[in-house]
Parts: sequence; structure tokens; C-alpha cells
Amino acid sequence: MHDLEDIDTIGVVGAGTMGSGIAQVAATNGYDVVMRDVETEYVENGFDTIDDSLDRFVSKEKLSESAAEATLDRITGTTALDDLADCDVVVEAAVENMDVKQDIFADLDAVVPDDVVLATNTSTLSITTIASATDREDEVVGLHFMNPVPVMKGVEVVVGEKTTDEVVAFAHDLAEDLGKETWESDDKPGFVTNRILMPWINEGIRAYDEGVASKEDIDTGMKLGTNVPMGPLELADHIGLDICLDASRTLHEELGDRYKPAYLLKRKVDAGDLGKKTGEGFYTY
Repeated sequence: MHDLEDIDTIGVVGAGTMGSGIAQVAATNGYDVVMRDVETEYVENGFDTIDDSLDRFVSKEKLSESAAEATLDRITGTTALDDLADCDVVVEAAVENMDVKQDIFADLDAVVPDDVVLATNTSTLSITTIASATDREDEVVGLHFMNPVPVMKGVEVVVGEKTTDEVVAFAHDLAEDLGKETWESDDKPGFVTNRILMPWINEGIRAYDEGVASKEDIDTGMKLGTNVPMGPLELADHIGLDICLDASRTLHEELGDRYKPAYLLKRKVDAGDLGKKTGEGFYTY
């Protein structure tokens, strides 16, 4: 049985934007967290990201200084996967690459107890394929957090071919205990969010590349016309153009030409202009 009352420590694999955000949210909600990445530098960068995020919450009076300090105190950083051995649930948030994820899940399968749920934060890759690297395919589930994790309320629960109903229910409960709202998707390419979001972003990029309107007018038109907080070009910069390109390529491979990445998206990534995180994307930051 998987019960939230038995969950004290959450393991997070990956200390990047998503991993550090998941670690922060888990620790803010009272869980001990072990955050692991492959290099000490990456772990330290993850702590810097969490520290900056907590400072913003404190400055906006959404969190007290003592609560922010307590959050940091609950997080332990490591480069050793073995340090996740005592975790009660593990969420993987590593690079969006199937080979990497399968290697991580095979290693986790050998390290953590057999009854521990392994969740992946993948935004496009098959839960079933990731799970096939383990001997606990029924205990693997998708927990796709939205970016930025500390701010966005949504979590997409993705059901693999062999994920049990009990594990699915546990995933919903855990996400809700972290202050999130959930929806559920079958293990189909892109799930709900990226299946719909990536063509929207790519069409915005194509419209800009073909001179339909300026990037500002495309974003303004979509914000005012559809009541979204960010237009497609601004959102692409926020997500990371490299991440958008990877997601689009995965969907293109699985679902055909309607998901083909926009040429300008590839050109921007090739130039190293990845959006907000590099200071230059469609906009300058």
C-alpha cells in the first residue's frame, strides 16, 4: 500500500530548473528532500536557484524568513545516487533524453526498496518505455510539473501501460499534498499539455518568421485574444528554446509533420540563443 502518511523523504534526481523547483516545493510542504545531480557544481546551482526563489517569496510576503530557512534546512544535496536509498518516493527530473532516463531508472531500481514509487517529470517521453528499464514497471508513473514549479499550480499525472491504479491515486495525492492541482493523461506522445502547447508555440514562431506580425504583436494578440498570461514567443523563451525544440522533435517523430519544429526555432537553438536562461531568445533579458 502507498500512503502519504508513510512518506517522510522525497528523492529528486536532477538539480536543474525543474528538479530544484520540485525539491523546493516538497521541502516547503514539510518533506525532507535528497536532491541529486551528477556534478557538485550542478547541485550548488540548484541550491542557488532555490535560495533566489525563496527570497522572492519572502520579499512578496508569501513566505516568512523562518519558513524559508526551514525549507533550505530540509534539503540535502548529493552527487551519489546511493544516497537516495532511504527515500520513500523518488521524482526524476533529469535531461529530456530517453537513454539518460532509462539509465537513471535502472540504477534507481537497484538502489531504492522495491515498494518505492519512481516518478518521472518527463514532458513528452513515454512513461512505459522509461519504466521498462526497471523491474517495477507497475510502480512507475509520470508526475509532470509545470514550470516554474514553485509558482505553477498544475501537475500532469501520466499513466504508463503497467502503472497500477493504486500508484496513480498515490501520485494524485502526493501532488495535491504539495499544494498542486492535477489532471490525468494516458501515456500518449506529449500527453495533454505539450501535445497541444508545442504546435501553438511553433505556429507563433512560424508566424513571426514569415512576417505575419512583430513578435510583440503576436504575443500581445494571443494574450488579449485568448486570455493567456504569455504569448507563444515569450513562453518559448521562458521554457527554453532547446527544450521546446526537443519536445517538438519527439512529437514530430511520433505524430508526424503537423508537429515539425519551426525552422527559426532550430536556428535560434543552433545559435545558442535559448531564451531567458541565456539572456537572449526571441527577446533580450
